[in-house]
Amino acid sequence: MTWEAREAFDKMPERNVVSWTAMLRGYVQEGMIGEAERLFSQMPVRNVVSWTVMIGGLIEDGRVDEALKLFYVMPVKDVVARTNMIVISTLSVCGSLATLNHGREVHAQLVRSLFDCDVYVCSVLITMYMKCGDLVNGKRVFDRFTSKDTVMWNSIITGYAQHGLGKEALQVFYDMVSSGVPPDEVTFIGVLSACSYTGRVKEGLQLFESMKSKYLVNPKTEHYSCVVDLLGRAGKLNEAMNLIRDMSVEADACVWGALLGACRIHNRLDMAEVVAKKLLLLEPENTGHYILLSNIYSSQGRWRDVAALRSNMRVQSLSKSPGCSWIEVEKKVHTFTGGDITSHPMVEKLDGLIIEVGYSPDGSFVLHDVEEEEKVHNLRHHSEKLAVAYGILKVPKGMPIRIMKNLRVCGDCHAAIKLIAKVTEREIVLRDANRFHHFKDGSCSCGDYW
Repeated sequence: MTWEAREAFDKMPERNVVSWTAMLRGYVQEGMIGEAERLFSQMPVRNVVSWTVMIGGLIEDGRVDEALKLFYVMPVKDVVARTNMIVISTLSVCGSLATLNHGREVHAQLVRSLFDCDVYVCSVLITMYMKCGDLVNGKRVFDRFTSKDTVMWNSIITGYAQHGLGKEALQVFYDMVSSGVPPDEVTFIGVLSACSYTGRVKEGLQLFESMKSKYLVNPKTEHYSCVVDLLGRAGKLNEAMNLIRDMSVEADACVWGALLGACRIHNRLDMAEVVAKKLLLLEPENTGHYILLSNIYSSQGRWRDVAALRSNMRVQSLSKSPGCSWIEVEKKVHTFTGGDITSHPMVEKLDGLIIEVGYSPDGSFVLHDVEEEEKVHNLRHHSEKLAVAYGILKVPKGMPIRIMKNLRVCGDCHAAIKLIAKVTEREIVLRDANRFHHFKDGSCSCGDYW
């Protein structure tokens, strides 16, 4: 018990930095972050371990801003002595939350402390930049190293894949092989995903075939999932189903989920119902499968089936994760949830501007049987549209507006944001649960293939 440890700690005649840090670690492990902070503030001497424990505790508690502030004020001697673990944790948080400004500051700290030459740390740095949508700086870090290891090559390949840059990802893959670095399982997940996101079916299938025969990498379910997604997005759903039946390993929820997603894209209700049954057996508590099938039903006006699915979810106490988008402005993260507000002048203004250039709300993306007027209202207040409106108000002209979303962007929002980028002459970068979309001049980097 932590209170017993504290009692023994208080009775110690002398306490060195090791005993203070041990007590600190105990509080953090018990989730008592408030107590840990108080103890940390009382420590007469701190070492790199105590800094690491406190920063890690704040990160685990979701208090990223405070964690980063501590990171920045660490004494120079501890900056130099920082372990890879704390640097990697901090950069990973910046990448996950897409707090690019924080990530840049961490990078600057690494440069000042001459700690930016570690290959593994720089691999995480590349991933951070890519996840934040900053391809230029991610590539710049990559290019600095002449001797790159597999992890670094994988970081840039995966980054290009997430941004839908299939040609670039493939070129890096071939450069990797030419340089004598053997690709591994992660490499093929990245390059197969790149092929899937850009419709490179022929190249993707060739790479998949070469995995085992040429590169001696045995395909796992993750690789099959990529190929099923590759075939499914291209409309080759029967081929995807045949691949699943012929798999050398048993198909898991990721594989079947990729096929269900393809059924949604191509409105294959017959196959979707078969696939959904498989998924609900494998993962009965995963709401995503219910939602995908519900989307397919609603797009075809089968509201009774939608209602039955939702009723089934209620019986099992399952609930859909609400759509949530966020944007970093002046080092502060601003979060928006769908339906947060009833109206806002900027939202209304943007809606009017894009209607003038041809936008027509697509009610098929509203998952409830409601009147057309209410459908339009619901679409207008999707979280990503609210975040974009806020970005136009707050992000200076000439700077990209970077939006993150926890779910996949809907088709109506995708069409609307293309037009918003055009009428406002702004570049908008949106990262959803699957990939990046770069909107500019009325088009998207995905080429509407998503």
